[in-house]
Amino acid sequence: MSYLGLDIGTGGCKAVVFDKEGNELASSFREYPVLHPYPGWAEINPDEVINKCFEVISEVNAVIADPVVSMSISSQGEAFTPVGKNGEILGNAMVSSDSRARDIAVNWSNDFGIKKIYYITGHTSHPLFTLFKILWIKGNQPDVWRDTRYFLCFEDLFHYKVGLEPRISWPMAGRTMMFDVINHQWSSAILYAAGLSVNKLAIPAAPGEITGTIGPEMGKRLGFKNPVILVAGGHDQTCAALGAGVIEPGMCMYATGTVECFCPILEKPTFSDELQRNNLCCYDYTIKSKYTTVAYSLTGGNILRWMRDELGQAEITMAKEAGKDPYTLLLDYMPIAPTELLVLPYFSATGTPYFDTRAKGAIIGLQLTTTKGEITKALLEGVAMEMKLNLEMMEKSGMKINTFIATGGGTRNKTWTQLKADVLNKKIIVHNVRETGCYGAALLAISAIEKIPVEQLLNDNKTENEIFSPGPENANFYDNKFETYKQLYPVLKQFWKV
Repeated sequence: MSYLGLDIGTGGCKAVVFDKEGNELASSFREYPVLHPYPGWAEINPDEVINKCFEVISEVNAVIADPVVSMSISSQGEAFTPVGKNGEILGNAMVSSDSRARDIAVNWSNDFGIKKIYYITGHTSHPLFTLFKILWIKGNQPDVWRDTRYFLCFEDLFHYKVGLEPRISWPMAGRTMMFDVINHQWSSAILYAAGLSVNKLAIPAAPGEITGTIGPEMGKRLGFKNPVILVAGGHDQTCAALGAGVIEPGMCMYATGTVECFCPILEKPTFSDELQRNNLCCYDYTIKSKYTTVAYSLTGGNILRWMRDELGQAEITMAKEAGKDPYTLLLDYMPIAPTELLVLPYFSATGTPYFDTRAKGAIIGLQLTTTKGEITKALLEGVAMEMKLNLEMMEKSGMKINTFIATGGGTRNKTWTQLKADVLNKKIIVHNVRETGCYGAALLAISAIEKIPVEQLLNDNKTENEIFSPGPENANFYDNKFETYKQLYPVLKQFWKV
């Protein structure tokens, strides 16, 4: 028997099949474009997304010997699709970065009560959330609002498209800003204020709960050789954290991708005025009865891409000639010692704790003697400093983090990972499991069939670890540098409003 984890992301989808021991048996990936028809708009075509999900599932099924018996989904948060009464798609899905609902998020939340909505949903208001995007449709596309039978996120849309009743996991529902994260149900107060019927939303399900069986006709289309159980999954960050092995208090995923993100496990829901001020949320984790938060910088690995594209033409040329990766060359040129430069890494606005969409980046301390390698290292130091700021906010609120488990493409470079350990002054573990989002979803699928807790599965399926411990001298240097870093945003933000 085998188990499938499907990851439905913003720019692509991936299916990975695992055996019970966590060994990867097959994988397939498809990309799809993010559309920007107008300034501030960011959309994906739901039909294309689902069709490509079907393609990757069919592709892995065609090459595995042991048939899939259950599957689960790791999905991007917030994005949703309006579905008509006959199952037709009524519009593209607005993804997280779509900001057209900015004014609605502010005005509606002020009317409803900012503190009230926080203590129901565990989130502070922001235009990325589903609620405000739905309200934008209500105010700007009345025909779509009128004709919509369901507003579905991608986990529940997949259920619907394979012929099942739409079900949404608690972690995914938590990203809509309509879900009561304590009582695990749609908030009647929020829906009433929005004028939205609960019947237009999917039925919530605990992570790991069996939500249905894919029928024979659809199963044949997807290449399944037998009935396949569908299991409630979760938000992509929480699934990736589970797949990385975050199962005990004090553990936290450190994801390095386009966005850098922390995702710890919390024993109980954690709310406070300080967390609210710092935009640190609280919602369900992918283990039932556990909770999490996400702290993130919207500028992460994309800052290295900017460096490559704008200042790394020589490295691109050299890499082509030598058959190497230009990123590796850029990182190889970094000095061993920490830099004297200070970087405010808001090259794509901020994430937590500020939620400042007008923020800009800055490189401070440049001289005629400054090298390209120093600039590269300073950019990565800046991103790590921003994550250290988030860590400080989390720990001030009582969240104790002892160990980070790093995931994402950035973990392949040991120098970069060591830099993070030095800046955070924390131990970082790197596992040999790369597809942690799909693996986290597959763990839920395995657990539901085998009746084995995911914690036990992870303990049984030991992975090889590489440990990066902070160097005392560098850690001390960065601790001092961090105190200066914290002064940059309050000083510089006045210039962005001109």
